[in-house]
Amino acid sequence: MDATKTTQVWITPNQYLMLAISAFIMLTGNLSFYQKVTEVYPWAQGNAPFLISLFLLFTAATAFLLNVLTYRTSSRWVLAVFLVASSAAAYFMDKYGTVIDYEMLINLLQTNVSEAGDLLNLNMLLRIVCFGLIPAILVIRYKSEVLSHKLELRSKAFTAVTLLVIMGACIAPFTSQYASFFRAHKSIRFYANPSYFTYSLVRLIDIQLADIDAGPPKAVATDTQLNEPDDMANHNELIVLVVGETARADRFSLNGYNRLTNPLLEKENIVSLSQVTSCGTSTAVSVPCMFSNIKMNDFSIQKASKLENVLDVLKREGVEVLWRDNNSDSKGVALRVDYEDYRNPKNNPVCDEECRDVGMLEGLEAYVKARQGKDILIVLHQMGNHGPAYFKRYPKEFEKFTPVCKTNELSKCTQQEIDNAYDNAILYTDYFLSKVIGFLKKHDKSHETAMLYVSDHGESLGEYGMYLHGAPRAFAPKVQTHVASVVWMGNQFDYTIKDLKPYAQKALSHEDLFCTLLLGYEMNTTDCFKEKQIATKHHADAINTEYSQATTKKQVAVD
Repeated sequence: MDATKTTQVWITPNQYLMLAISAFIMLTGNLSFYQKVTEVYPWAQGNAPFLISLFLLFTAATAFLLNVLTYRTSSRWVLAVFLVASSAAAYFMDKYGTVIDYEMLINLLQTNVSEAGDLLNLNMLLRIVCFGLIPAILVIRYKSEVLSHKLELRSKAFTAVTLLVIMGACIAPFTSQYASFFRAHKSIRFYANPSYFTYSLVRLIDIQLADIDAGPPKAVATDTQLNEPDDMANHNELIVLVVGETARADRFSLNGYNRLTNPLLEKENIVSLSQVTSCGTSTAVSVPCMFSNIKMNDFSIQKASKLENVLDVLKREGVEVLWRDNNSDSKGVALRVDYEDYRNPKNNPVCDEECRDVGMLEGLEAYVKARQGKDILIVLHQMGNHGPAYFKRYPKEFEKFTPVCKTNELSKCTQQEIDNAYDNAILYTDYFLSKVIGFLKKHDKSHETAMLYVSDHGESLGEYGMYLHGAPRAFAPKVQTHVASVVWMGNQFDYTIKDLKPYAQKALSHEDLFCTLLLGYEMNTTDCFKEKQIATKHHADAINTEYSQATTKKQVAVD
């Protein structure tokens, strides 16, 4: 290209390539987006012109984004990364109905090798190779003439203005439809690829950078006071909190499910809290939220990382806290308490194709014995029903419901096969919880014993074309937020099952856990003044007079 022609360039070869890639991604990586749009604006009802304008608008918006992010020789590499990332995002949205938002990106960063392996399959690899990797290689191999900085910037400015004009021209004839689309159908935009996952990635980076110099967490519940009744002064608490994984409330026979998925728990003197709502739809959000004193509607991972959680409060008050994990990790909750990894066969003696939840009970007898005279909290973080490979979540002897889905590509299985595999995993959780209760019964005479089980979130099993979890909470289906929860109490515990039964059908949530644990250890704090009470009379009489006066209209909360 000679100097005369070069000075006349308004759109460089890099810009043409960027425009072509934008159109390619919109055509190949947005099936879910188009399906969601056409459900609201069907072609057959005269919406064709609007739908065409919508496609052109999002293509121009994608091109505008890439125009901002690309520059000279780096353009090929940026476009290659977007091709691969967009093809992967498209696969998960199309196959599982998931949205690649901020929370999903956090889950991705926290996913270990085993969890990632559960998601890999041939169709996924083919999709990424054909629509991501091969085009990316071709783009990287493409070499255009490098223009001066002045000409490159002029071209980018011209392209940006042109794209803005095109976007305006797309919106102008359909202002009423676009007003409806942007106001009433916000959730559809979450499926726009790559614009929404790029926005989520920028948000994630911004938050992570802000947390680098955050310093130690701020103390919470600093006015905690011990209010132990005199008749219980010689007994120490031993509570096991089981953090479940992906367990829907409607799949527990304790809650009326038509299959017997809780045969062992139904023999115990327990209460199923059947109306518990989760903080979020993913482990990365729900687990930090349930241990935090931040209300669900105000919760963010960033806020929680700057504050102590209830485990920190209990440890500060002298409770021995142990976290055993058979899942990915504690999501930052157990950073300042004793932590043990039970996905490791060196610690977990019950491992076949994967380490089993019941192995977390190994050695707990010795742990309790070594801490005589001390209050103890043991947190067991389950693998539970972690999907999509539900068939891996239980030993073969628990495969009661057959046939089962034997692949991680749930769309290839029948609904019955998916349900069977999922329900078998619930059956194994029933067995695990019965073993926890059996462990606590051995210490019932020497300790005030109790078990609380609560799942982190639910799961979509094909309802509304959605699988797994992680949908933005604003429009997540109830099956992703309505979670299973069970309570068992020993004979020496301050409360009884009779006290708890009125709450079996009461609306509760993860945000109740903070105060529930403190009250379980006879601790009061102004952080827990609410309008809910579950207390036996002998415990209520022992409450400090100062707190009694302060809570005339508000009562101590417990779920």
